[in-house]
Amino acid sequence: MSYQNMAKVYDVLMKDAPYEKWTELALQWMEKQSNQPCRILDLGCGTGPITRRLASHGHQLIGVDYSDEMLAQARYQAENEKLHIQWIQQDIRYLSGIKDQDLAISFCDVMNYITSAVDVATVFDQVHGSLKEGGLFIFDVHSIDHVENDLRNQIFSEVYEDVSYIWMCESGEAVGEVFHELTFFLQEEESGLYSRFDESHHQRTYSEKSYREWLKLAGFEVVSVFGDFDSQATNISSAERIFFVCKKVRKS
Repeated sequence: MSYQNMAKVYDVLMKDAPYEKWTELALQWMEKQSNQPCRILDLGCGTGPITRRLASHGHQLIGVDYSDEMLAQARYQAENEKLHIQWIQQDIRYLSGIKDQDLAISFCDVMNYITSAVDVATVFDQVHGSLKEGGLFIFDVHSIDHVENDLRNQIFSEVYEDVSYIWMCESGEAVGEVFHELTFFLQEEESGLYSRFDESHHQRTYSEKSYREWLKLAGFEVVSVFGDFDSQATNISSAERIFFVCKKVRKS
């Protein structure tokens, strides 16, 4: 997975993403825990749209991403908004130097990029170690139903003023596995000509039961599982996006 070129167009392509819903969801669960400013860890923060929104509410944010290019965009935008956020380039499977956070979040299907069961379990262990006792971990994943019925072997395309793309979703061998092949055409500012670049991404989602098992082994209590931003929607069979809210407890 490479975001070197994607960072240039990410915010344009994601302009309709439900960032406010993700932000509000995190704020609601934090308020149940504490009314004080919280220490929040945003895993897979990308260019930081959710990180910045949460920081604007007075919380202390750490944004972690594997891509230096994404983080460069995040830093630039945070500086423009005069927000103090700590940005760290790390693989979320190998977190280092982050402790005693009140909340860890990983939204916009970041966890679907963790494609092996061993690595998912490793991420959960790492997040557990970064939280204070009783801290919350909230993340989302694509549902298996969404991957199998809405993404597998589909082609999507979009044309904007200065960027266009073709997105092909190819099925993998495992249930819930998909390979994304994207071709972009980006207009250069100086020449007005279009340059092409390609991106390949691999995602996999697992069953609710599997995530629950790995979370328990890592030392989490699953507080709530619901679909599509609705905490009352506990029947997730037809949901496109599944949310897990988990609390750090002592490992058994």
